[in-house]
Amino acid sequence: MLTSINPATGETIDTWQELDADGVETALARAEAAFRSWRDSPLEKRAALLLAIADAWEANKQHLAETATREMGKTLASAVAEVEKCISGFRHYAKNGAAYLEPVTVQTASGHAVARWLPMGPVLAVMPWNFPYWQVVRFLAPTIMAGNVGLLKHASNVQGCAVLIQQMASAAGAPDGLFQNLAVKSDKVSAIIADRRVGAVTLTGSEGAGAQVAQAAGRALKKVVLELGGSDPLIVMPSADLDLAARTAVTARIQNAGQSCICAKRMIVHADVYDAFLDRFEAGMKAVKIGDPMEQGTGMGPLSSIAQRDTVLDQVERAKAAGATLRLGAEKIEREGAWMTPGVLTDLDPESEVAKEEIFGPVAAVYKVGDIDAAIALANDVPYGLGSSVWTADDAEIERFARDIQSGMTAVNSLLASTPEAPFGGVKLSGHGRELGPWGMHEFMNLKAVMFGKDAKAGD
Repeated sequence: MLTSINPATGETIDTWQELDADGVETALARAEAAFRSWRDSPLEKRAALLLAIADAWEANKQHLAETATREMGKTLASAVAEVEKCISGFRHYAKNGAAYLEPVTVQTASGHAVARWLPMGPVLAVMPWNFPYWQVVRFLAPTIMAGNVGLLKHASNVQGCAVLIQQMASAAGAPDGLFQNLAVKSDKVSAIIADRRVGAVTLTGSEGAGAQVAQAAGRALKKVVLELGGSDPLIVMPSADLDLAARTAVTARIQNAGQSCICAKRMIVHADVYDAFLDRFEAGMKAVKIGDPMEQGTGMGPLSSIAQRDTVLDQVERAKAAGATLRLGAEKIEREGAWMTPGVLTDLDPESEVAKEEIFGPVAAVYKVGDIDAAIALANDVPYGLGSSVWTADDAEIERFARDIQSGMTAVNSLLASTPEAPFGGVKLSGHGRELGPWGMHEFMNLKAVMFGKDAKAGD
């Protein structure tokens, strides 16, 4: 059984029966049949379906958002914003997908070649709970536009969200089998990847889950895209707007109760402005309003589960044991559910074991550095390389950060956030491959070269 528990109350929301072997086989057969017809569908038909799906999400925005809040604890306001982002994602690919698939003609020594993007088949997505809709739409919208079909293995605790995603597609007129939610646990994933009908796999999740999926895809010689964890730096230089930088740092740590791969977790601050930044940052973290995620004005709800909350608290204790100072917060709130207060650590030894980990909760580590070289070295001194955020008014410093920080993304004087137009992904243990924009669509397509001799013409 798959169980969804409200992390704000500890109450069970619902349970779902896991698919057995026959159920998985039926789903794969349905996906294969859907691909045979969808791969040849006109681009206009694909775009029209994406627009219809976007309209279905718009009409059911509140219900979708409330389901996410109940299942994983994010504030209702942030859940509504996530649904709206999904709507923009569907509409982006409806508008731009055809242009992303335009063939390109190049001249060759013997004539010319036409590079064409062709669909590959059913794509399996293994997705996490922290952004239960947007993580899925990042793969689903380009998958539909590309002429592929989608299979979703969602996190067990957000099966209600997964069911709604499939319902929205069906209500919009998606052909049978074009998108299916597979209600299975992780132990079924390797066998599904190995099935000949699955063309490729994408995963957003932990380093451990990514390694397992990559291993299974490697054995099957199938394309895989991995978006894994991050321990993103937020670097503050003397010329930065300290008020805005500190407010953004607070948002980064309490957004989604700190459970976001790309929001800053390590604040790396130049010595000249360290004290001023820390004062502002601590004041902002103290002022966060913790409460019912369904209520307007709540700044942070519970974490996604008691287990996740306890993992973060354990990391704080290990940081203290390694010499860190807990400046405030990071305390368990004694009530039913997965509650804790935001926390700030200083004096953490960057070479300690816990400093190399991702803290997936509302706790920040703040470091002091003497110059830009030290800032970049510390930013890179973790095994992850997903995102980064840099705060400076100096163009030369911006160029250094953009060039030298080892990450897939760098935000300049802003909060790092994914957007349908730009590539999304990381390096090092944060994974490989890219989502979004044309790059995300092309990851799961066959770039086919159609070769013509000097005297050949199309149709010869």
